[in-house]
Amino acid sequence: MSQSLHLLFSLGEERYALPTTAVAMVLPLTPCKSLPGAPAWVAGLLPHGRSHVPVIDLSMLALGRPAPARASTRLVLVHYQGSLAAPVLLGLILEQATDTLRIDPADFAPAAIRNDGAPYLGPVLPYQGGLLQRVEVGELLDPAACALLYPEVLA
Repeated sequence: MSQSLHLLFSLGEERYALPTTAVAMVLPLTPCKSLPGAPAWVAGLLPHGRSHVPVIDLSMLALGRPAPARASTRLVLVHYQGSLAAPVLLGLILEQATDTLRIDPADFAPAAIRNDGAPYLGPVLPYQGGLLQRVEVGELLDPAACALLYPEVLA
């Protein structure tokens, strides 16, 4: 049994898991440079070293409402590759992202319902009387969103 560490977070009342192998850094919720005219789920740009990282609000993307600005809301930088040639950093605003859990990846089972509108919502496992669903980082952005957030990489 090979267990891997996952960062737990919430979308509304539901719990989700993000494999920590995809996580570069967990930061407190940090203000971002807003991008007027961008889709509502684009929170903005985060200065990072000599460059910047695009940030998306996963609650806004999944539920159509922004993540509440609470002490437990985090800005998580993940390694996103998707269809790109090399991984890039992507910021995710995640609610209640304060706990981790070791999970055997084999314990996850495919979700019974296929959600083409949210391909990043992966397999599930029973957890605390409900279901814990894994988020697939590589599926977070469709080609149009990838082109919007990483135009220099696709140029």
